Amino acid sequence: MKHRIRTPLTEGDIAALIQMAWEGRTSFETMEERLGVCEAEVIQVMRATLAPGSFKRWRMRVKGRVTKHRALRNPEMKFDDFAIADHRRANH
Repeated sequence: MKHRIRTPLTEGDIAALIQMAWEGRTSFETMEERLGVCEAEVIQVMRATLAPGSFKRWRMRVKGRVTKHRALRNPEMKFDDFAIADHRRANH
């Protein structure tokens, strides 16, 4: 298993991560490509940042959501979540 040295997320990175996590079309894989944060780490950031009720609503919303994982998506799905995540990137 390859370990990488992780730099701390900036406030802009955290804002972008939260926005991408709430958005139903941006996959966890895209978040990892853009910010270097895996699904488990996204969950940790969301738990630490959101109010408890908001975190619970978010978890219920994304649990089992096909669009949050590229491997579960229908191959006919014709949108590029990387482009979606890129144009909504928060300012630093």
